Amino acid sequence: MKNDEFSIPSLETFSTCPQIGVVPKESYLDNVIDVAKWSEEHGCRGILVYTDNSQADPWLIAQIIIENTKRLVPLVAIQPAYMHPYSVAKMIATIGHLYGRRIYLNMVAGGFKNDLAALNDTTPHDKRYQRLVEYTLIIKQLAASPDPVSFSGEFYAVNNLRLTPPLPPELFPGIFVSGSSEAGCATAKAIGATAIKYPKPANECTLEPPDAGLDSGIRVGVIARAEEDEAWNVAHERFPEDRKGQLTHQLAMKVSDSSWHHQLSEMAKETKANHNPYWLVPFENYKTFCPYLVGSYGRVAEEISRYVAVGFRTFILDIPPDQEELRHTGIVFQQACKAGHPAESGVAPSKVSGHVELMVSRFGSE
Repeated sequence: MKNDEFSIPSLETFSTCPQIGVVPKESYLDNVIDVAKWSEEHGCRGILVYTDNSQADPWLIAQIIIENTKRLVPLVAIQPAYMHPYSVAKMIATIGHLYGRRIYLNMVAGGFKNDLAALNDTTPHDKRYQRLVEYTLIIKQLAASPDPVSFSGEFYAVNNLRLTPPLPPELFPGIFVSGSSEAGCATAKAIGATAIKYPKPANECTLEPPDAGLDSGIRVGVIARAEEDEAWNVAHERFPEDRKGQLTHQLAMKVSDSSWHHQLSEMAKETKANHNPYWLVPFENYKTFCPYLVGSYGRVAEEISRYVAVGFRTFILDIPPDQEELRHTGIVFQQACKAGHPAESGVAPSKVSGHVELMVSRFGSE
């Protein structure tokens, strides 16, 4: 989004980096660079970089993103089973030292059951969140000060551990965690993280608003055009119903213990009405991992502004198929920021000299 557009000062958007398994090997690197450049050009604050057993190493992808952009912040998914918290802090500090750039962390408590089993991680669901609290607190303490850190918990212990090179205070990482379960919300409070949810339709969120004591956001895809019919034509062309995808989704349900996965699957049964902006067909057909908002610019902007009105300030968007799609999404956020709903929550739209900041895709499994 361009400099003459409007923004709610605290509203941020993130795009999502392409997955290695769905892009041809010979074009994957260029695709990552393209999406990063598009995201920065259209005002995204950052870009989510996935992690699981089937993905490329997120730190190497983050370095590529940094080397090909000027401001875009990699939101790196962090799975405790993959590395010690000191290694994460060391990565943050080294990137800060080499590039003078900030990193955000997407703290992942779980994952696919088969991934965890392959790593011999048998930790129960809620215990994984307790472990994540310890893990994140160590990272935060190391990043916050050049002084040695000592910590003793149930899962981790360090003694007089010092981070070198030290991290400048202005590069201290932003921290997100999936907040779709009670354990996730409790973790967000304990570590001071932004809680990201897979939202229900906007009109239902007023009945279950986010915790006022937490910074909160949502993961959602957007397909919007000037006319309603055009948006739905694009949506159905991009995400046609696919029997193979539906079977894969059903299998994934069986091997996932994440709260959000089961919640969205139940929600899909309740939102079958034609041209309801809240659309779960891509999720049901295993094409993506978040709800979509589909419709005219005005209709989708109204839904976005309702989410803002109840307290969501961060939007993590799905993987953009091309630069043009980010332009359409930018129009939606511009209109949402001009709408009356954000002002109802005490945040008035304001003209800014910088970008309207956008953020979207597969978040930490709960």
